[in-house]
Amino acid sequence: MQFQINKFGRNNKDDGLIEKVVNVNRVSKVVKGGRRFGTAALVVVGNGKGKVGYGTGKAKEFPQSIKKATEKAKKNMKNYPLKKNRTIHYDIHGKHGAGNVIIKSAPPGTGIIAGGPMRPVFEALGIKDIVAKSIGTTNPHNMIRATFDALNQLDSLDRIAFRRGKKTTDLYYKKEKNEKETINKTK
Repeated sequence: MQFQINKFGRNNKDDGLIEKVVNVNRVSKVVKGGRRFGTAALVVVGNGKGKVGYGTGKAKEFPQSIKKATEKAKKNMKNYPLKKNRTIHYDIHGKHGAGNVIIKSAPPGTGIIAGGPMRPVFEALGIKDIVAKSIGTTNPHNMIRATFDALNQLDSLDRIAFRRGKKTTDLYYKKEKNEKETINKTK
């Protein structure tokens, strides 16, 4: 299996997935004979087209823990609806533990304005314009989980229109329709 490095991180040629290592941690366990060292990794994997997942892995060495985390992340991938493949449709709020995340859609050209572990999630997801703010914890695991909690609240416009009993175009063109109705009523 060959890997290629691009501006988003490690990219596997075979499946086209973007792999981002968010955090690696060296941990130790004190035993009778001294200390035993291990590693823990947090990885985000996405296809850059609205599908992303995260995973954690533990092992004695860094490469094995990253490999385990990547495999878990690939299994946990989910699709999320994007607006024109560049941002989200509406503002959302996510929470996990002490981590609060506020994610807002942004106009074209804004870029990814997000700190810490949220940035790799948006890059792997394929979002190009977004503003995100983390309130509370700076723990990468809780921030990632809060970000995914917010993303799980996203719904496509088709589903929203179906629940409201309307057409998808009614959600887009509501303002123009109301202006036409008021013009017709005044005549």
